[in-house]
Amino acid sequence: MNLTLRIWRQPDASADGEMHTYEVADISPDMSFLEMLDTLNETLIERGEEPVAFDHDCREGICGACGMVINGQAHGPERTTTCQLHMRHFTDGDTIDIEPWRAAAFPVVRDLVVDRSAFDRVIGAGGYITAPTGAAPEAHSTAVPKPVADAAFTHAECIGCGACVAACPNGSAMLFTSAKVNHLNVLPQGAPERESRVLGMVEQMDAEGFGGCTLAGECATACPKGIPMPSIAAMNREYLRAAAKR
Repeated sequence: MNLTLRIWRQPDASADGEMHTYEVADISPDMSFLEMLDTLNETLIERGEEPVAFDHDCREGICGACGMVINGQAHGPERTTTCQLHMRHFTDGDTIDIEPWRAAAFPVVRDLVVDRSAFDRVIGAGGYITAPTGAAPEAHSTAVPKPVADAAFTHAECIGCGACVAACPNGSAMLFTSAKVNHLNVLPQGAPERESRVLGMVEQMDAEGFGGCTLAGECATACPKGIPMPSIAAMNREYLRAAAKR
């Protein structure tokens, strides 16, 4: 396939950015989207130009490191991570627009790379379970009913890629935060800190400058791991209960 790529180039957060146009040829439909960008970068390096910077790590749809807006959609036209999007979903001669996540809380580091450390600070505000030091307890020492375990696993699937924020018209992080809150709050191990957890994480989310949630639903549509919208309602109930007690 021969493609035209319109890619956002920006040297850093303080500089202005703009779209640059590149042509790539002989792209195999079996390539992943990131392999296609690797091919472009090899050409740019051979020409003595700066390669396009983009985030990636495992390239297996697990780590959540990759992320970009492709033709206006977070991660592109398929409900998967960018690294698992293949070029067979495009057509010979297509023009593809590629941009970084767009959110006030995700400043551009360079080109398609954004700083997602706001997520880390939200996790640091309560996304953990405090436990005494010592040997790990036996796996079955605390009984967990299967429906509870299933709910925890559903929320634990969140990989923190940020697609929910990029897709939301308000730049809200409610789906991410609710997944991390509910993952622990539904488990008996997380019950002792459920109130401080939801208060701390929601308040840190607001402090980071993420937008408010208006239940547009774009977050759940873009989520590559299928975190459901009711997760947000569950967190809101937890937050109101904890705030009333406080």
